[in-house]
Amino acid sequence: MSGERDSSEAENDATWPVDLAGVTETVVTTLGPNGLWNAAALGLHASDPVTARTWGNTRTRRNFHRQGEAYVQFVDDPVVFADAACSILEREEPVLDAASAWARVAVERIDAGSEGGTEWEEWTLRPVESAIERETVPTIDRGFGAVVEATVAASRLGVDEYDEGELRDRLEYCAAVVERAGGPREREALERVRDQSRW
Repeated sequence: MSGERDSSEAENDATWPVDLAGVTETVVTTLGPNGLWNAAALGLHASDPVTARTWGNTRTRRNFHRQGEAYVQFVDDPVVFADAACSILEREEPVLDAASAWARVAVERIDAGSEGGTEWEEWTLRPVESAIERETVPTIDRGFGAVVEATVAASRLGVDEYDEGELRDRLEYCAAVVERAGGPREREALERVRDQSRW
C-alpha cells in the first residue's frame, strides 16, 4: 500500500475554502452547451449541506441540470459581481481572474416550487475541489454592499409579487450609499446595474 488515496476518496474530503455564514454572495460558473462557462451571482445558504436557489429558467439552472457541477467563486470586485448578476458573462475557463478562492462543487436538486409566479429550484452544493488563489486583508465596504443589494432589487423589477415603487426607492437608496461610501469600482458597478437592468 503506497499510502495514496484514490481521487474519488480525496474529492469527498474537499472543504469550502472560506467559512460560510448566513447568505454568502458568490459568482458561480457553469459549463454551457456552447462550451463556454457562464458566470452568474449565486447566494449560498450556510446550512449543512450548503444550499442555493435558482430562480426562473436561467442558464445556471439549466447547466446545473445538464452538468451536475459548477465552480463557486469568492470575489471582491464589485464590477465582476455586477456583470455576473445582471448580464450574460461567458468565459473559456471556469475560474475567473477575480476569484480570491473557489470551489468546484457537485450540485443536486432537492426541492422546487413557485413563488410570485416564478419557479425556483433548491440545490445542495458539495465541494469536490477547492483552492485559495490569494489572501487579502478583509475590509468592509458599504459601497460594495450597496451594489450587491442593488443587483437583488434590480433583478426583481418587473416581477409581479414585488412593488415596483419600493424596488426603485431601494435602488435610489443604494445609489446614494455608493455615491457617499463607494470608490470608483463601486460606482462603475452601479452604472452597469443601471445599464443592464430595467432600472
